[in-house]
Amino acid sequence: MNIFQKLHSDQLDLTTRRHFMRDCATGLGSLWLGLQGHQALGSPLSIQHDATAPLMPIAPSFAPKAKRIIYLHMIGAPSQFELFVNKPEMVKFNKKDVPQSYIEGERFAFIQGTPQVLGPLYNFKQHGSSGAWVSDRMPHLASKADELCFIHSMQTDQFNHGPAQLKILTGNQGLGHPSIGAWVTYGLGTENQNLPGYMVLLSGGRLPRVGKSLWGAGYLPSVYQGVQCRSTGDPILNVANPKGVNTAIRRRALDGINQVNQATHREVADPETLARISQYEMAFRRQSSVPEVMNIDDEPTHIHELYGTQPGKESFANNCLLARKLVEKGVRFVQLFDWGWDSHGSNASEALDHGFQKKCQQTDKPIAALLTDLKQRGLLDDTLVIWGGEFGRTPMQENRAGNAGNFAGRDHNPNAFTMWMAGAGVKKGIAYGETDELGYKVVKNPVRTYDLQATILHLMGYDHNRLSVPFQGLNQKLTGVNKAKVIHGLLA
Repeated sequence: MNIFQKLHSDQLDLTTRRHFMRDCATGLGSLWLGLQGHQALGSPLSIQHDATAPLMPIAPSFAPKAKRIIYLHMIGAPSQFELFVNKPEMVKFNKKDVPQSYIEGERFAFIQGTPQVLGPLYNFKQHGSSGAWVSDRMPHLASKADELCFIHSMQTDQFNHGPAQLKILTGNQGLGHPSIGAWVTYGLGTENQNLPGYMVLLSGGRLPRVGKSLWGAGYLPSVYQGVQCRSTGDPILNVANPKGVNTAIRRRALDGINQVNQATHREVADPETLARISQYEMAFRRQSSVPEVMNIDDEPTHIHELYGTQPGKESFANNCLLARKLVEKGVRFVQLFDWGWDSHGSNASEALDHGFQKKCQQTDKPIAALLTDLKQRGLLDDTLVIWGGEFGRTPMQENRAGNAGNFAGRDHNPNAFTMWMAGAGVKKGIAYGETDELGYKVVKNPVRTYDLQATILHLMGYDHNRLSVPFQGLNQKLTGVNKAKVIHGLLA
């Protein structure tokens, strides 16, 4: 018995009754459905991927409103009260003890005892014909108010950063689940076979707390995970040839590796082997395509002025411009992570009256520029732009250890927070959902994290109940086993 026969024998030994019942030609589930004479409601979709080209474009279940996504995730949870939520009652009760009804039975990350209400630190005005409230911290974005679809009634069940980030981006507070970008590229593939389908850009100087799990593929094939780009050196690790190796040498080496992998596949028939061949070939093609698309030096002066970019440096502005270039080149999902929005008030960098202001200055102009640039290029009509954090902030001043600090800060609030969307398929210039007079809890039209995920998949042409993969005995979904619903009030 040669090595390939041994591997095949070992693979058969691992086949279980569950695998047999699932995979046999007339599996009992398929037989039952056939007897019923119709397809069961919510039954999984059968997405056929070409193992030799797993990122080839795939038609969704129904006509999509959006073809691609740019997701701007502000790591640390921006305070809605200093950006988009105007609550006059907070001014009225500023520095007064919050009513006990607000905090009785509530769990907080840091607040102890009875905290005081903290009124908004910045001035608000209504903007555009929609009359959207935007603070003076975001003057450039305020000019785009009539393009934005605000969701003021977001909710999550997690109040610590890591689990909350996982929840909103992977649908589960635990590790090991595919990110929303991985699900989208798994379901749709990508338009440009010379670039990854899912690309990740970082700013702020730090990774998120749970790191690459936020853009991982989980139990999906690894080809669907996000590819992290770098601000200095090679934009993607190993995209350049090693010293002393030219393109011709690398081509010959790759051909040799492919021959071995093809022989392995003939013997073992593991589809991951074909996927590996495909990924090696894509990596080879990236050597010319990635450096070109990741270079912003050749953009005209007026574009650099629009975004406020500084070529060669790590910045959120540079990443916004790169996001436009990537979707323009056919990348399906681009995710920007910006570190530094945690505003507890425990020090100057985490204070609403210090560090928070700097974050607003760094992001306001580039976000507005991104929307302008997409629109002037005709891309906003079929590109969905999403902005938000992992949860919201309390209307109370954080009083860690029972005492308010020297800086203005707010604790974590999973009960209510604000996100916005713009572009393909969403209503323009609306404010969806309402919170109570202090903005602490949702009182109208709640939108849970999995409702948002269901809505995003719907805009991309998929029923969230049917986009699934078998894993650990279940048909796993982005929205899990929750009773998620598409929020039609957000859709144009």
